Amino acid sequence: MASEIIMKAPICLVENWNQQLKVNPKALDILNKISQPVMVVGIVGLYRTGKSYLMNRLAGQNNGFPLGSTVRSETKGIWMWCVPHPLKPNHTVVLLDTEGLGDVEKGDPKNDLWIFALTVLLSSTLVYNSLGIIDNQALEQLHFVTELTEFIRTRSSPISDEVEDSAEFVSFFPDFVWAVRDFTLELILDGHPITEDEYLENALKSIPGIRIFSRNPGIQNSNKSRTCIKYFFPRRKCFVFSWPISNKKQLAHLDKVSEDQLEPDFKNQSEKFRSHIFTIGETKTLRQGIIVTGNRLGSLVGMYVDAINSGAVPCLEDAVTTLAERENTKAVQKAADHYTAQMAQRVAFPTDTLQELLDVHTACEKEAIEIFMDHSFKDDNFEFQHKLEEAIEKKKGDVLLQNEEASLKYCQAELRRLSEPLVESVSRGTFFVPGGHSLYLEARKKVEQEYELVPRKGVKANEVLQGFLQSQAATEKSILQADKALTDAQKALAAEEAKRQAAEKERELLRQKEKEQQQKMEAQEKSFRENITQMQKRIKEIKAHRREQEKMLEHKLKVKEEMLKEGHEEHVNKLGKEINWLKEEILKRDKEIVKQENLKWISMAIVIAVLGTASIAVTRNPATLRTIIDIANKLMG
Repeated sequence: MASEIIMKAPICLVENWNQQLKVNPKALDILNKISQPVMVVGIVGLYRTGKSYLMNRLAGQNNGFPLGSTVRSETKGIWMWCVPHPLKPNHTVVLLDTEGLGDVEKGDPKNDLWIFALTVLLSSTLVYNSLGIIDNQALEQLHFVTELTEFIRTRSSPISDEVEDSAEFVSFFPDFVWAVRDFTLELILDGHPITEDEYLENALKSIPGIRIFSRNPGIQNSNKSRTCIKYFFPRRKCFVFSWPISNKKQLAHLDKVSEDQLEPDFKNQSEKFRSHIFTIGETKTLRQGIIVTGNRLGSLVGMYVDAINSGAVPCLEDAVTTLAERENTKAVQKAADHYTAQMAQRVAFPTDTLQELLDVHTACEKEAIEIFMDHSFKDDNFEFQHKLEEAIEKKKGDVLLQNEEASLKYCQAELRRLSEPLVESVSRGTFFVPGGHSLYLEARKKVEQEYELVPRKGVKANEVLQGFLQSQAATEKSILQADKALTDAQKALAAEEAKRQAAEKERELLRQKEKEQQQKMEAQEKSFRENITQMQKRIKEIKAHRREQEKMLEHKLKVKEEMLKEGHEEHVNKLGKEINWLKEEILKRDKEIVKQENLKWISMAIVIAVLGTASIAVTRNPATLRTIIDIANKLMG
């Protein structure tokens, strides 16, 4: 069970040695066992700024992520700690502690950028940890955010010549939390108290009168950082933390400091921070509201690191497509296996009636489709759902055949047993006497009555009986000819009666086949109805994507308004192109919704046509055709 995954200590998720990233298989094994949705909190910042200690407090522990007590950075790569969500049942929190940015021992600055970009891609909440205050220097140190456009792609091909790929970053970037450590200032601006969030928003205002591309490199980088944070992270939050303890000598060994030794202000600030993360923090989702579970997170880590190591730029669209193919293939297999297992468990061959078997099939198929829907996503063209339909239809056919074979064998065995005295009497010549025909008919009738009382004969009961009666026709004729006591008229009447009974048996068998065909069509209608319901769910997903783009549009219009006030004309022009592109995308979603709606109606029409053709091929009985019309009305209604 996913809820039983308990990590007593963190483990390295992505190793970083000699500027090469490598995913730790043991960490992936842990993630693969977590089927619950995950909230991923990643922390980044300069090395030796206390990131690990802050993450340990989120985990509710003093120890966990290793704390460095020297000038050498302790954390290498990205470390992971999975803990139960304290407020959301059946959810897991994945804490990601990253190695410090700007470590002087690292030779390649790109390595820092990859760690930063990877953390952004994996997190649902990104914490940036810094010391002191938020000023130009602090913003300049956050220059990594300005270079994300070079290290992350949302699409495998450019959106257009005018609109950059980064236009969609806001749709999947995590919430941004700035944690300012060792803060000693008062939160007062122009003589008035301000909140931590107001402090952050004021710090993110561009320097008045200076364009984004100033000749001063420091101001240029800090202004770029300001713009990118506002542009990429619409949901922002700030927390300031005072010194955790008054005795500065103990700072290097905070993991050994007890809770009652911490400064009250720091404990209150820590609790506010922890409460916000777990109350406001959201489950990690991909585009179109695709929820990320632990095993999906593990797949994403592997794909992103493989892309980085191959020299490519991680692409969200490619990752989601690959993840969807993997997950949907597994979902089809999981659902089909469930159907097979449940049918084997619930069906005892032979079933008494065909309807009994079809009812179990319908219930198992519904469960299988629900399992598929729970474990699949981005099946826009219903490719994998159709594969599941085909797999279940084949398995249903196999079960129907098994049921028929079991019924056939059982009925033949029972009829042989019951007719044994009759066959022996015929062999001994018992009925070749005057009045023998009447005696034979009584004996055969007794066999039929005893056979009728046999329980759970199944779908082949009448067919086997009819075969037996046909096999007795020659014997009956011989007995009738030998019965000298009967008059010619009596013989004719007896023959006519025998013919009538045989015809009645034929009609009864035909009625049963028609009934079975009708039951099969009704079961098929239930299957089609269930699958059309799932198509409607897909349409809802597309509508959710449209709402997501509307939120992006609303955010960009707000940023554009802010940029106009600050006089950034170049950025305003760029935003204008992105806004126009988003409007076009929303129109495309509208067309896609119409297309999917049409596809649903076309599917209904095909279903009705197939059912109609099948019924006419079997029988032209008006009652059966009325059943087809009823099914069509149900589907349309």
